[in-house]
Amino acid sequence: MSLPNISREYRSQGDGHQNLKLQSASLSKPKATEATIKIHAVSLQYRDLMVSKGLYPQQKTDIIPCSDGAGEIVAVGQDVKGWKVGDRVCPNFAVNHIHGDVTEEIKLTGLGGHIDGVLREYINVPVHSLVRIPEHLSYEEGSTLPCAALTAYNAFLGPVPLKGGDYVLASRYRWSINLLVSAPNSPLLLVQPVILTSSSDEKLQVAKKLGVQHVINYKKNEQWDEEVLKITGGRGVDHIIEVGGPNTMLKCMNAVRYAGWIHIIGFVSGGNNGIPIGLAIQKAIFLRGILIGSVKQFEDMNRLITAHRIRPVIDKVFSFEEATDAYAYLDSQKHVGKVVIKLA
Repeated sequence: MSLPNISREYRSQGDGHQNLKLQSASLSKPKATEATIKIHAVSLQYRDLMVSKGLYPQQKTDIIPCSDGAGEIVAVGQDVKGWKVGDRVCPNFAVNHIHGDVTEEIKLTGLGGHIDGVLREYINVPVHSLVRIPEHLSYEEGSTLPCAALTAYNAFLGPVPLKGGDYVLASRYRWSINLLVSAPNSPLLLVQPVILTSSSDEKLQVAKKLGVQHVINYKKNEQWDEEVLKITGGRGVDHIIEVGGPNTMLKCMNAVRYAGWIHIIGFVSGGNNGIPIGLAIQKAIFLRGILIGSVKQFEDMNRLITAHRIRPVIDKVFSFEEATDAYAYLDSQKHVGKVVIKLA
């Protein structure tokens, strides 16, 4: 197909999602080692709300937002090998994180935060950032994989992978559920005892229907860490996905077992409390910050998704023109599963 000369895109000035601006821009041809992707779907996450409010560390000004998109290759550069027009792909969250550990340079290639993202009709990206979408997934489903799913995969199958019988705690419902119902967690729910906390009884009941074994309303039970210890017979959980931040860290450290893992992926509860270092030493706790994952991990995850024919849960799909409504719905915290914007 011939490429259009003009592409529509959203721009954010960091003054709120309600002020996202839809505009037209010229579309250049891909460079020698790039591919042009026609974006079919974009999924939203908490980071996108931060960027829209100008709160994301080191974020680019006047940015095209969003990191999580899925689409098809419509053009390739002259030196590209192994990719062709029509391939269904996702760009990795950080386009230069191919394998191994994150560096400062890699971090600054994060789509929709440090560099222009995917909330547009077309994007040129280096082909080393591309990962094929599992064939059984739609573009909407594929768009949910780069952040929520890969973060969960990195946490649970990282340095010390989960094993049968390990207890898993997802601290706070509203963002953790996106991980628990995203692709890599579905088989984990079958073999791991999962504990989920939330402030909504309604959402906790949905989680139980999805297979979560133990649920705790942290608003009604402020000592939810003690409840976790009761569930685990006083031992504590093996792995925690921690999204709360300073205000919930102490309870997480109480709820984790000796030499257990706390995977820190967010700070939605805020606060200025420091990490209780003494307790971390006394319990020999592993604290691990996670910045999504690499292309190699993304490929490994997709093999798991394909093998188990797993499908992520999507709550609601909005049109491209309804992007601000999609942001507002995400901000309302009413969603169970992913919020997606459909372009094509």
